[in-house]
Amino acid sequence: MRNIGLVSIILLICFSCGNDTLPKPNAYLRLDYPEADYKTFNPGFPFTFEKNELASDVRARILTADSASLGVDLIYPSLKGTIYLTYKKINNSPEQLRNLLRDAQGFTQEHTQKADEIAEQLYESKEHDVYGMFYEVGGNAASQSQFYVTDSINHFLTGSLYFYAKPNYDSILPAANYLQKDIQHIMETLRWK
Repeated sequence: MRNIGLVSIILLICFSCGNDTLPKPNAYLRLDYPEADYKTFNPGFPFTFEKNELASDVRARILTADSASLGVDLIYPSLKGTIYLTYKKINNSPEQLRNLLRDAQGFTQEHTQKADEIAEQLYESKEHDVYGMFYEVGGNAASQSQFYVTDSINHFLTGSLYFYAKPNYDSILPAANYLQKDIQHIMETLRWK
C-alpha cells in the first residue's frame, strides 16, 4: 500500500507539468491622444492664440487691479494637466523687460535640483514680433515645459505646464510630449493686439 502511494505521487509529479512555462511578453501602456484640433482663442486680453479643443476648461483672470498682469489657465481634464499662462504689460520699459526675462529664466533654473536636463529652444517670429524661449525640462521636475515670449516693447507672456500628480517622468512623458506640442503651437500662433 505504501509503495502504491509513493508510485502514485511520483507519477502525478511527472505528468502534472506537461507544458514549459514561458515568460510573459513585454507589455506597454497604450496611450492614444486625439489629433489636435486648434481654434483661435481670444480671452479679451492684449493677445490671441490658437488652443487645442482638448483644453475644455479655460479660466481667464485679472491678476492685478490695473490689468497689468493677466492669467489664463488651459485645463486638460483628460490628461490631468494645466498650462498656466501669465501676461504682463511692459510699457516700453527696458528695465522691466530685463527683470521679467531674469525672473522667467530663473524660474526655469529652479527646476535644476530635480531635473535631469533642461533643453532650451529659441523661438523667433519677426513677422509677428514674437520672440522667446521654450524650455523642455527632463526628469522628475514639477513642471515639464516652460516658455516665455515677448515683443520687447509692450508685451510679455510666460507659460508653464503642470500635472496633477507627483512628478514621475516615465509615467507622464507621453502626456508631456503631447502638451509640449500645444505649447509650441501657442507660441507659433500668438498675436499681439
